[in-house]
Amino acid sequence: MLILTRKLGERINIGDDIVITLVEIKGAQVKLGIDAPKSIGIHRHEIYERIRKANLESSDVRDADLARAAALLQNISSEREDKVAD
Repeated sequence: MLILTRKLGERINIGDDIVITLVEIKGAQVKLGIDAPKSIGIHRHEIYERIRKANLESSDVRDADLARAAALLQNISSEREDKVAD
């Protein structure tokens, strides 16, 4: 972990396209301004962890769910074939 000391208004660059500015210091709270491309997600750590957990849960496909989806697709294909045959 890199630890830097910054004064109010000073900046930190990350690569060519991310700039972090120390905007305000009030007691134990520090406010940071972050300039970054819109394609880069910026979240507080606890929000990032919730998003990561939700993504992992949503990508968890069970065999029974997959079999049910395959059966539905098979039924749709069969119904279309029947209509074409009529």
